[in-house]
Amino acid sequence: MGQKGFYLDMNTCISCHTCQIACNDINNLEVGTLFREIHEFEGGGFPKPWAYAFSMSCNHCADPKCVKNCPTGSMSKRADGIVVHDDAKCIGCKLCTWSCPYGAPKYIEKTGKVGKCQFCYQLIDQKQNPACVDACPMRALEFGELDDLRKKYGGTADIKGLPDSGITHPSILLNPTSDAKK
Repeated sequence: MGQKGFYLDMNTCISCHTCQIACNDINNLEVGTLFREIHEFEGGGFPKPWAYAFSMSCNHCADPKCVKNCPTGSMSKRADGIVVHDDAKCIGCKLCTWSCPYGAPKYIEKTGKVGKCQFCYQLIDQKQNPACVDACPMRALEFGELDDLRKKYGGTADIKGLPDSGITHPSILLNPTSDAKK
């Protein structure tokens, strides 16, 4: 079983937030808590400014800092590479939130614990797509074995505005817009 991952075609994504809404719905999240989020980046200056937006959740990294730094073992990595969170073991110390360079784990004030994208593993285990993937009206988001996605699409995990992929080896492949390319 290989590492599962996401592929996002940033040239097809219209930043409609439908993936974000589907994620909030399936995870029953309150307003303000986002496990998948449309991020917007801008930079440069006259006469060459740049801007782009893209959808990001937990990247289920090959080397997840959240797992390494969790003192209770509430963060763990399954055999298929999906990084999961065990709410029963979480003490709300926030070490995972501080450790993740992508800001994926979110502290939830109401529960005093952390939550995160779990790749809709309950759906994947039933041979279904994650909610965000099926919700995308442009079909810009796909999931699967990372090696298969890489063979099919190519892509990169390094774009302007994101940490260097060498830090955690995120399980995401992006087809970046020209403004997002490093």
